[in-house]
Amino acid sequence: MAHGKINKLSAAGLLITLGIVYGDIGTSPLYVLKAIIAGSSVLNEINIFGAISCVIWTLTLQSTVKYIIITLRADNKGEGGIFSLFALIRKRAKWAYIFAIIGGCSLLADGIITPSITVTSAIEGLRIFSSEVKVIPIVVIIISFLFFIQKFGAKFLGKSFGPMMFIWFLMLAVLGISQIITYPTIFHAFNPYYAYKFLTDNPNGFLLLGAVFLCTTGAEALYSDLGHCGIKNIRITWIFVKTALILNYLGQGAWILSNNEGLVRASNPFFAIMPSWFLITGIIISTIAAIIASQALISGSFTLISEAISLNFWPKIKIKYPTDVKGQMYISSINWMLYFSCLFVIFYFNGESSNMEAAYGLSITITMLMTTILLGAFLHHHHIPKYLVAIFLLVYLSIEGSFLIANLNKFIHGGWVSLFIASVLFVVMYIWFHGRRIKNSFIEFVNIDKHLEVLKSLHSDESIPKCSTNLVYITRANKKSEIESKILYSIFNKQPKRADVYWLVHVAIVDEPFEMSYKVNQLIPRILYRVDLNLGFKIQPRVNLYFKQVIQEMAANNEIDISSHYHSLRHFNIMADFKFIIIDRIQNYDFDFAPFKQFVMDIYSLIKKFGISEVRSLGLDTSNVIIEQVPLIINQKINAELVRQK
Repeated sequence: MAHGKINKLSAAGLLITLGIVYGDIGTSPLYVLKAIIAGSSVLNEINIFGAISCVIWTLTLQSTVKYIIITLRADNKGEGGIFSLFALIRKRAKWAYIFAIIGGCSLLADGIITPSITVTSAIEGLRIFSSEVKVIPIVVIIISFLFFIQKFGAKFLGKSFGPMMFIWFLMLAVLGISQIITYPTIFHAFNPYYAYKFLTDNPNGFLLLGAVFLCTTGAEALYSDLGHCGIKNIRITWIFVKTALILNYLGQGAWILSNNEGLVRASNPFFAIMPSWFLITGIIISTIAAIIASQALISGSFTLISEAISLNFWPKIKIKYPTDVKGQMYISSINWMLYFSCLFVIFYFNGESSNMEAAYGLSITITMLMTTILLGAFLHHHHIPKYLVAIFLLVYLSIEGSFLIANLNKFIHGGWVSLFIASVLFVVMYIWFHGRRIKNSFIEFVNIDKHLEVLKSLHSDESIPKCSTNLVYITRANKKSEIESKILYSIFNKQPKRADVYWLVHVAIVDEPFEMSYKVNQLIPRILYRVDLNLGFKIQPRVNLYFKQVIQEMAANNEIDISSHYHSLRHFNIMADFKFIIIDRIQNYDFDFAPFKQFVMDIYSLIKKFGISEVRSLGLDTSNVIIEQVPLIINQKINAELVRQK
């Protein structure tokens, strides 16, 4: 749930942070120990101490040390997340894009199971009253409602998220304490020796790391939501959240050791530690927490795709802003993709959270590995001593590599679902990024100074009908001294275009997330201008609105005249006309790429059909836009020449 920036430490900020950041990791007690019990052959004291010790030290090493202490420092002007981390290093680490894509796709894919498993686990609590309760219809209704309201914006839900999550974590702590006092020796679980014994003495102890890992699946959100909440609010609230989580895990462990094995295996320890009089209330609070976790996942997915579009990892698609809350967005195609994927997960796993546990967590380990690699590059480029970077990589690649190996056991039990979805998303992102890179490699830039006299002459040639008073081209040239040959081809060769004023608009997506600035260069006085728009990768490129602002400010400063240049209209203070030219570069019929590049470009063209046009993506008024197609290669050499016969 995106609520805009709450970077300052305050009571309100802390409360809102609870509602935004901890949905996924905060609802893990619903299923973690239940999953560990299901895979354990023996439920003795040593094993339970060991299982909880693994959970405690996973939360400490992964969530606290890696994310809270280290990763949150890698902020991009206050923003976090794997794509923000990539934006920080992409100029110095060209190879990093592949790890960013893999991490982003894995995060999206594994997150699809989050709404399914959390809501299902909460509703399964009703089976305590009757084993005949039909879980699937209730879960489907809740999930359907949640996805349906996205297009209206979830602002009304968001206001209650913070207080509800505070109640949730308070409930976790109190329930845990109520059991700990009956079995205080459970505190032995803090000793990492028991974690070691659990992994070495248990016949399938290593494979159970896959179940243990579920306690930290939401750790990536601690970083992704950095921009919404601020580092101080996250770090302070994490103390409360981690305390509540550990107390609840200890309480569940105490209950397991206080009851016979048959009862333990037949129950979910999370609901079993609730007093009978509190069960209905507990199930309701659990369901609300599950809905909050799901909402956080959906909002996070929208943000991730929005960033992917700006970084050229995803085709341009329509993004709506249903409320006035900064950062809250709605992407219809992603919303319904997530919805139907969730339904598939629910029905494929027969509406049983225990079946979903078998598949959950596999992809997120890949995301964490990718974050570790990118973070290693970030630390290296920020002059952290090499030996410290090496230690960081060695420790966390070992830990997360172990989790990945343990989780690979889940592949045949349903883990293939999230990996398949991640693979499809990866193909789309890789093809789109690589296809644009191939296409851009054919852009030819020329020195604009050599063509200024021709442009002046064309501007004064009244034998050519005027195309428009103001003619605007979108240019990709980063240097103000350069221009694409395709633009010159459009102006001079493809039906010469005479105008009173020519504009070159360059849109630069910069690494600062919310940068919004512009610069104007006058290349030919009163005839040719270049406008550079610098937009952060979290800002929508609404070029029409931004260009209009630039024009109005220039007119206010008497730099340009925006009144109509036609005498009859000027008399009535009519504004001058503007026309945008968008150039679509298409592959020449007589030119073929190398086989692999041709394959990439064919798929790229197919994917492009599912996105929106460049006109819509730039926010241009379609009534004053001309789309021209020009060959990818303009000055192509002819290998074989015709011979003229006498």
